[in-house]
Amino acid sequence: MRLLRTLSGLTLTAACLAGCGGVAGAGSPTATPVFVQPSATPQSGAEPVPAAPQGPSEAAAQPTSPPAAATTTAPTAAATSQAPASARAMKYVFPVDASNVDFHTTHSKYPATDLFADCGERIVATTSGTILEVSLEDRYVKGRPDGPDNGGLSVSLLGDDGVRYYGSHLSKVQSGIEAGVRVEAGQLLGKLGRTGNANNVCHLHYGISPPCAETGDWKVRRGVIWPAAYLKSWRKGGSKSPVAAVATWEKKNDCKA
Repeated sequence: MRLLRTLSGLTLTAACLAGCGGVAGAGSPTATPVFVQPSATPQSGAEPVPAAPQGPSEAAAQPTSPPAAATTTAPTAAATSQAPASARAMKYVFPVDASNVDFHTTHSKYPATDLFADCGERIVATTSGTILEVSLEDRYVKGRPDGPDNGGLSVSLLGDDGVRYYGSHLSKVQSGIEAGVRVEAGQLLGKLGRTGNANNVCHLHYGISPPCAETGDWKVRRGVIWPAAYLKSWRKGGSKSPVAAVATWEKKNDCKA
């Protein structure tokens, strides 16, 4: 109890998309994103003004040393020192704000979900929390070993419940969404697309995981528990929480995916 008083509150199957988000056990890419500390402190408020759309660039050559600005990472000290909020107090929102969305209960090789909808549909925050990582550039090169670039444009969010929520293959990331920024449940994060290893199909790769190393641990970040049961609840306005399942996985696997 003293710990709780002291500490404050903290990404569809791919049977058809076997390459989505990477295949478990594959090697690491020759180049990985460079994570940089943000200059801005977490903030809240009105929805940011949209930036100009960014399209996929799957055929682009992958640089040996990716630009530092392509991916940003939030400070982790404060996030790791926060205790999860009560699951009953949390608000959860279906991550694709559209009327025509399809997803499946399975995924290729590891637990995650692919949510299929039209390109350009709104991707929103699953719950309130702080942005951990943002990838603003599609550096995926077909044929390269699986790695963090598979997701193309992406956003990961550390919810106030202590769970990390990851969405990738975006066509754009909303202006103002960057590492360290505070967001509220349902806030616009970006637009659905097909960047990265999306097999040219518009969808959102969605993974749920513990923060673990929080940044750079792409094998965990891409998803470690099955999201379908939670997505079904949230779609109906429910509040089914993944906190217990995530904690169980973390205790059993010691953050090794």
